[in-house]
Amino acid sequence: MSNHNIDSKGRIVLPAKFREELGESFIVANGFNAKCVQVMSKSEYENISARIRQLPAKQAMAMQYNFTVTASEVTPNAQGRFVIPPALRKIAKIEGEALVLGMDTRIEIWSREVYDEFMLSQQPVLEEALENFVF
Repeated sequence: MSNHNIDSKGRIVLPAKFREELGESFIVANGFNAKCVQVMSKSEYENISARIRQLPAKQAMAMQYNFTVTASEVTPNAQGRFVIPPALRKIAKIEGEALVLGMDTRIEIWSREVYDEFMLSQQPVLEEALENFVF
């Protein structure tokens, strides 16, 4: 997890390690079940989209409205900055500063306040998961 500034044009810099893994351009989209922005490679986006198409029609439509419709391909500039589309910034309430989290096959960008609220809401789920997790 790292803190990053969002400039007045809505641009953010991802760490070089993430940019190398994502490629020259990548996809940003609304987060699943959370108010964040997801960042993923084009191949990961295609993989998720294919899985969405396999869902029953009603569920697929809901996922497409939440995820597919909000997806945009972005290309970082020479300084590694890219624009988070205004609609996604609004949904995620991202202004000024953001948290960037590496999440296995994707990256999430969060407002600190929204992230803290989300993590608090996940405490009961975490406690249940820890009861079932074998160390």
